Amino acid sequence: MDDDAVTSWVEPREVPREEFPASTWEPQGMRTLEADARPRHGTATLGVEYAEKSGRTLHLQIIQPSRQVAEVPGSESRLPLVVFVQGSAWLEQALGVSLLPLADFAERGYVVAIVEYRPSFVAPFPAQVRDAKTAIRFLRAHADDYGIDAERVAMWGDSSGGHTTVLTYLTEDDPEYSDEPTDEPLGVSCYVDYYAPTDISRMNQEPSTMDHVSPGSPEGLLIGGHAVLESAELVAPTVAMNHIRPDRDLKPLLIVHGDKDRLVPFQQSALLYEALVEAGQPVDLYRLKGADHGGPAVWAEPVMDLVDGFIRSHLPATAG
Repeated sequence: MDDDAVTSWVEPREVPREEFPASTWEPQGMRTLEADARPRHGTATLGVEYAEKSGRTLHLQIIQPSRQVAEVPGSESRLPLVVFVQGSAWLEQALGVSLLPLADFAERGYVVAIVEYRPSFVAPFPAQVRDAKTAIRFLRAHADDYGIDAERVAMWGDSSGGHTTVLTYLTEDDPEYSDEPTDEPLGVSCYVDYYAPTDISRMNQEPSTMDHVSPGSPEGLLIGGHAVLESAELVAPTVAMNHIRPDRDLKPLLIVHGDKDRLVPFQQSALLYEALVEAGQPVDLYRLKGADHGGPAVWAEPVMDLVDGFIRSHLPATAG
């Protein structure tokens, strides 16, 4: 180190940003822009391990919005949690498929966690429901780590993730569908179902581009690689309507489904809606006219306004 470097040495010390001195260097020809430090993006914490099951590590992708990221570390900024189950025909999930639209949704004032479940070829039904419940309990237990208000939780899923969401909704306190003691409550206030299968034995009663009944179909694999129409005992527990009981008060449910869905026929949501209405349960069904299975239509602003409004109207009020 030469003499000039030694004489200009500045001892490192922790200084708040507001008190840190600006550099005085002024290279000839330099141009200057004013810095705008207002947060525009949240953060995504990827690959958070929440459980080890069937020899697999299961993960969460957790999105925190910019308004929370901007808070002073250690502050008591808590936001409601939305637990989202990504559809995948119950196979291996591509957990980034809905990451960007969900990041936009998080900016409305939510922490969003995308759940990985065990694929059906590793563990058939009801493993996916049990995994979702484990994930919810993990997130509530680790609320401090992610700025979550553990008393304000909603669940949302699409396609097979919608099926997992609906079955979680219908079996909240059923020990058969939980890997944890059911006296440890889920604490979910409301549920959103995007175009979920609800009766896998009736998937081909309307036009579809898929085989839904052979042993190798997504539905066949869900029940362990069996022919759907020849396996009534295995199919029965997967059928949402079989879990509706009029003597039990369910949480509010919002259903959204396109009427030109080529993979999961609209009839599947109609069946669930009619059964819940008949049982006197709180449910809303919205048909997306002309919409296919997922895609841009389900993330359009009016639909996001609908989902946001539904969730907010059913979350408990914040303390104080």
